[in-house]
Amino acid sequence: MAVHWALICHGLVTLTVVVSFLCGQWPIFQGTPISSIHRFITFGAYQYFLKFVGAVFGEKGTNLILSVEYYCCDRPNPILQIIYLAIIGATYCIIVKTSFSYIPGYYLSGIHRYTSLLAVGIGILLFLLTSFSDPGTVKADNVSLYLSAYPCDNIIYTEKECSTCKLPKPARSKHCSICNRCVARFDHHCGWMNNCIGERNTRYFLAFLLWHFLLCMYGTIAIGLVLAGRLKELRVVYILTVYYGVDNSFGSLAPYIVQWLLGSYNTQILLMVFMAIVSLLLAGFFVYHANLCLTNTTTNETFKWQDNISWQKKLREARASTAALKASISGVNSEGKPPESKCRSFFRRSPLEDTKAVVKNNVYDKGFIHNLYEVIFPVSTRASFLQTKSKSG
Repeated sequence: MAVHWALICHGLVTLTVVVSFLCGQWPIFQGTPISSIHRFITFGAYQYFLKFVGAVFGEKGTNLILSVEYYCCDRPNPILQIIYLAIIGATYCIIVKTSFSYIPGYYLSGIHRYTSLLAVGIGILLFLLTSFSDPGTVKADNVSLYLSAYPCDNIIYTEKECSTCKLPKPARSKHCSICNRCVARFDHHCGWMNNCIGERNTRYFLAFLLWHFLLCMYGTIAIGLVLAGRLKELRVVYILTVYYGVDNSFGSLAPYIVQWLLGSYNTQILLMVFMAIVSLLLAGFFVYHANLCLTNTTTNETFKWQDNISWQKKLREARASTAALKASISGVNSEGKPPESKCRSFFRRSPLEDTKAVVKNNVYDKGFIHNLYEVIFPVSTRASFLQTKSKSG
């Protein structure tokens, strides 16, 4: 029984750590233990580790850790790509070793031995496409075309030159300090892909997220059906009700069945929990990025809009405060006027209340159909773009 509780505690701790690491900054978790765990994982633990290394090994040890951090976080490297391949390969091998002996079974036919391999192969193919495809690098021979394709909105983008590439900077582009290149319609740099996500490979990235969500759901459901089939084939419910006198109801049978599953198929249960958690996380990432694509916004632009809207709010509040101050000063200085009634002054609106709400004016949002078309068929892959490029070349 202690093993069963250990497995349950392991699953809960894993879920808490994963949710805290990925979602701890969400407003809904502010002031909660999830937010505190997130701060400790992303900042506190590393700082304590650096202090420990410095105290034990001195400055040389600290410099070594910082150089490793620089390589892992600030330079292109395949570490996370290798980890991804190791995770998907190890997970598939464990499933083959622990569950394929029960396929075909009561609920699953033998074809799932081959469809599972095909599904994993397609997932790896999408991973390679996203990792090694050009995200939309801005170069001297295509910068003029990107400038015409993505004009500045003079709100969050203005005409400027990239200080590193020494090229005019098209709107929506960004110079990636890790890849050391300007990327058109820059979304973010993905460490798992060791590549930027930009104008040309956002479609592959979305397909990767969607397919791996479906792949994890497929694995979770398939293993669940394998275990349900074992219940049927071994007649566990019949044995419990007839030979052990357990009442034939869900409430009575569930504890015994769970105990039997954890004791006999604990590896499959852990795999199901792992894939279910990953599928939920992938679903969240996919919905977030799909919403960005349907509104023709990038992750980089969400931060720009947040900064812009915050600045505009502060500017309008400052103007309203100045107007209110001027009105109060003029009211004090005005003499000879009858005093305003208390009732009227109570209902009179303050200039601060007249500040209009700041609206996000995204000129690149041209309707979800056009926005989706732009993601699936990037501007730089269209015939008109390529013809113009060949003529200018």
